[in-house]
Amino acid sequence: MPVATESLTDLIRDAAHRLEGEKSDYDPLLEMIGDARFVLLGEATHGTHEFYRERAQITKRLIKEKGFTAVAVEADWPDAYRVNQFVRGLGTDQDGEEALSGFKRFPTWMWRNADVLDFVGWLREHNQRIKNGAEKTGFYGLDLYSLNISIECVLTYLKKTDPEEARRARARYSCFEHFGMDPQSYASASLTGQSCEEEVIRQLIELRRRAPEYTSRDGAAAVDDYFFAEQNARLVKNAEQYYRSMYYGRASSWNLRDTHMVETLDALVKHLSKTSRGDKVVIWEHNSHLGDARATQMSEIGELNVGQLLREKFGNAAVLVGFTTFSGTVTAASEWEEPGQRKQVLEALPESYEYLFHDVGHERFYLNLRDNLRVKEALTEPRLERAIGVIYSPQTERASHYFEAHLAQQFDAVLHFDETRAVEPLEQSALWKSGEVPETFPFSV
Repeated sequence: MPVATESLTDLIRDAAHRLEGEKSDYDPLLEMIGDARFVLLGEATHGTHEFYRERAQITKRLIKEKGFTAVAVEADWPDAYRVNQFVRGLGTDQDGEEALSGFKRFPTWMWRNADVLDFVGWLREHNQRIKNGAEKTGFYGLDLYSLNISIECVLTYLKKTDPEEARRARARYSCFEHFGMDPQSYASASLTGQSCEEEVIRQLIELRRRAPEYTSRDGAAAVDDYFFAEQNARLVKNAEQYYRSMYYGRASSWNLRDTHMVETLDALVKHLSKTSRGDKVVIWEHNSHLGDARATQMSEIGELNVGQLLREKFGNAAVLVGFTTFSGTVTAASEWEEPGQRKQVLEALPESYEYLFHDVGHERFYLNLRDNLRVKEALTEPRLERAIGVIYSPQTERASHYFEAHLAQQFDAVLHFDETRAVEPLEQSALWKSGEVPETFPFSV
């Protein structure tokens, strides 16, 4: 029998750990994490300052206190690897903003924002303070949207290591030129049976066949350079399949994307283990990727996600942490490829987890869902949960941004921030600075 709303609110209020902006705020979370190898830190939107800031604060503690040596994010592999080079004292970028300049694809504010810039600067300084021989922490991307850039990265690598093979690789990848190197055009053409599948698979196989030769040069640097190129070649293969799958239903393309991210994580862990850098990884992605899909409506349409796959494989060695908010502002676009705006976030719907947490009365709190059995049992009934990506459509709020979920099965813990504000892009347009007219206009006073 469901717990009455009033008693449920009281139960959560008693179990919640208030966040006061103190160093000890996340002591209970780190205690729960224990010796876990993977900590998945989510976000309910792709444009909320508090989510980015608090993920960074938790991650700093995981690096310093728990020995985590990699941060893997919902970003393209080559763009994030440029940041990785910077924070580890490699590459040619002079500062964090320059290192983040590779993020040119929409939505740029996801990674080119003030909070990420601060974290990248901190990570660079942290790594610089590490004594010789100790492990530095890297920054890596898990996503697969960088088809064209990844092709160029493979070709650039081969030009340096094997010019003859570079010419053959260019010939294979030239298949995409028939479609103007445009992924959307390629996706449409694939319906007629046209495909570059054979070419991209052949290129990945050939690169892997030559791995012993390529990695035998220049020690650890050669191993790192090859790993970067191999992941780009694998990304091209998976991206080609992803764009072909777009017309066969959301579940097909979604599952391919999240499976690719887990494969990238697996490859990263193996690479770090080989080079003695440790294998404990913090992962930053949207709640929809990091919460267990089996506890949401996603599973009803055949979708899986990163959180589910890691839980199935690693159990409690993967800790899933969700983030929620009740109201405030968010950086998001109205349509795909449009500029980011500072938009008003509507107050959460009464039948949602966000509204329930608002009723708790704490401005910010941490709630352990894994170990507190009374809370876990009380939250067995499904409720609505809000998800805002890079597009926010308040005019279709219920249909566009809510889904049913069993929160206690979806996450091991949740962090709630009742009123939040938009993340600050490094490039702020006049549209972003002006913000959005409140939804109550012209009746507000």
